[in-house]
Amino acid sequence: MKTKNIFLTTTLILSTFILSACSLFPQNLAINTDKGQIVIKLYPDKSPKTVANFLTKAKNDFYKNLTFHRVEPGFVIQGGDPLGNGTGGGQIASEINDVPFKEGSVGLARGADIKVSNDSQFFICLTTQACQGLSNQYVNFGEVVSGMDVAQKIAVGDKILSVTPDTK
Repeated sequence: MKTKNIFLTTTLILSTFILSACSLFPQNLAINTDKGQIVIKLYPDKSPKTVANFLTKAKNDFYKNLTFHRVEPGFVIQGGDPLGNGTGGGQIASEINDVPFKEGSVGLARGADIKVSNDSQFFICLTTQACQGLSNQYVNFGEVVSGMDVAQKIAVGDKILSVTPDTK
């Protein structure tokens, strides 16, 4: 009985520390561009590895001075390619989830293999109607909570100045 109580107490303490550590991760990230700021809310519960990868890249200034290389008016803006032409970046296993794509959704680009996503290129949906077909096909790992007007103004070649935790 004493061993069981020690185990339960230890488990409770560890769980408390783990939950506290999780709350230290930012809920929102600010994508600072030369057109203004876009704040995204992340979905770590829906795509934990994707969010962790994106946070690591942001923390290491990976996105600093990269550009938006693809702009499809009424559909998506896409950035995060270190080569700037849509062919760069590594790979990460796709964490396709049940979150539907809509205006403001943030997803990972990918090639023909639905099981593999690009590890750095992300896109922001500009309209719900145009992006509905992306649901269950791409990783949806966040949504724009402010700055959608900025996203709508992005043009090919516009710069990502930084991606930082949003503390507001």
